[in-house]
Amino acid sequence: MLTPTDFATYSRWAGMATLVMTGLTALAFVFRWGVRFRFVGISGFLGVVTVGLFALSIVPIVHSPVPGAGKYTLVYDNGATQAVITVPADIDPPTLEATLVQAANDLFSLGRLGRGGDRLTVIARTIQHPEPGVSEPVILGVATRSLSDRADKNVTVQLLQH
Repeated sequence: MLTPTDFATYSRWAGMATLVMTGLTALAFVFRWGVRFRFVGISGFLGVVTVGLFALSIVPIVHSPVPGAGKYTLVYDNGATQAVITVPADIDPPTLEATLVQAANDLFSLGRLGRGGDRLTVIARTIQHPEPGVSEPVILGVATRSLSDRADKNVTVQLLQH
């Protein structure tokens, strides 16, 4: 997994490449080389890459793992205050709780719309088949967390008994 330090190193190298290419572009204009406008495009692209790498060195995209969490699949996300995940039907309560916390942390984004509240609600469900040809969604638990605080340690988890 890449760290902010790695991105800082990459942004320095990309910045040096950008400066070298910009210098070549200047020489191309001075000597009227036929490829001078291609050099302008290459220099611009390297500049964009450098800025992107620098931004990732400041605010990395890192998901911290929650011990004991299982795998889940996102099945619904309204982009605001509610998301639904699906988990295996045979998941045990400690794994379900850790998985809900993991999903709530993974789905956090400052870009979510806060319409209807200031908390993100993540619902865990599974599909049960009580008889052949019949499928029923069953809600196993709910986790809520702040929409504005990335370091929110107060993720509330409620497991439902079925």
